[in-house]
Amino acid sequence: MSNFSRLAFDKSGALRTLVRNALPQHCALCTAACGDTLVCAACNGALPRIGEACPLCALPASGGAVCGACLGKPPPFDATRAAFVYAYPVDRLIHALKYGARLAYADFFAGALATRIVVCPDILVALPLATSRQRQRGFNQAQEIARQLAQITGVPVAAGLTRIRDTPAQASLPWHLRAKNVAGAFAGSPVLAGRRIAIVDDVMTTGATLAAAARAARRAGAAAVEAWAVARTLPPVVKRK
Repeated sequence: MSNFSRLAFDKSGALRTLVRNALPQHCALCTAACGDTLVCAACNGALPRIGEACPLCALPASGGAVCGACLGKPPPFDATRAAFVYAYPVDRLIHALKYGARLAYADFFAGALATRIVVCPDILVALPLATSRQRQRGFNQAQEIARQLAQITGVPVAAGLTRIRDTPAQASLPWHLRAKNVAGAFAGSPVLAGRRIAIVDDVMTTGATLAAAARAARRAGAAAVEAWAVARTLPPVVKRK
């Protein structure tokens, strides 16, 4: 993204609104006419959605019961809400938001995520992006999604977390190194004290980043912490020999 584009996204609310409102007149997936929606009804119905899942980690679990992994080692958040499985074509749409600055896509993702909310928190907190990546993109996709969730739910967005240490992108690391990579990367604000919060992000893979953020929120006094992600990556299937 050019310096001009970064400045425009950072400083110009008018340009952000213009870009956000620039929804395609055709489905982003199949190009069928769909008016002012991102994807047509047929494609929307075929998107890979989260089914019965563990309420703590949002991974598949029969009957929506707490899974064995979470029973054995509970995560630092009280619940995880996710709308989609991170798979084609959801991954393509998220990629377009993050790397193509398709800010209008955040509206669609927020609407899908809102359908998974059980109880609204007191505040929404967007997961902070690493400084270098925020500078490169000119925006934080989690913040864009959180803003739209605020419009839908009436729950305000607060700057409750700060990234105090930049880290290599999680996607560049093997799964077993991700928790160590983000340990101590966040600090919570006093605004979180005594509040029920939801930390918003685009994708939850191992959950390491959201867990590190949740721990920081707990240290700052948050009364309850939920993790909200547009999409949840399913663990790789290990084939038995």
